[in-house]
Amino acid sequence: MSKQIVLMILMVTISVMRGIQCMQLKAGNWGVSVKSEKETVTNLQFYFHDTLSGQNPSAIQVAQPLDKNKSTLTMFGSIMMADDPLTETSDPKSKLVGRAQGLYGSSCQQELGLLMALSFSFTDGSYNGSSFALMGKNSAMSPVREMPIVGGTGLFRMARGFALAHTVWLNPTTGDAIVGYNVTLVH
Repeated sequence: MSKQIVLMILMVTISVMRGIQCMQLKAGNWGVSVKSEKETVTNLQFYFHDTLSGQNPSAIQVAQPLDKNKSTLTMFGSIMMADDPLTETSDPKSKLVGRAQGLYGSSCQQELGLLMALSFSFTDGSYNGSSFALMGKNSAMSPVREMPIVGGTGLFRMARGFALAHTVWLNPTTGDAIVGYNVTLVH
């Protein structure tokens, strides 16, 4: 009799779990997760505001090359530390959905290419408290750049995927930029 009860509880648990795995999560206008029986695919669209100028920059230079004259065009050897806001639209005053925190450095001598090592942490909606890690080359002057997602936390635990980035606005004098991100995560 006890084996039958355990088997019944196991079958009910499996049925409930399958029902839960077909849920859809939504975070405002900037994110949707669709769960299948095995994995969840999440697509996020948000904007990254990298501000190097003004009284309260969101990114600062923490290292520079010894011979600055050799790397003026590509900034090769420069390293920046960032705590950039992520918003729902390209308007800097739009809803804050998270922050991109970490570092990026100029890693190319022939082009403006950045090695990005950032944690994108979310503070809004159903993704509040979750993050993913981006680690890869950003060919900053290309119209669209693809970078790998190498992990995550919270709802994005064990994430893998890719981010497509495109510059929406750039001030060439200050280096301030607004970059649109379209991110696909499998977790």
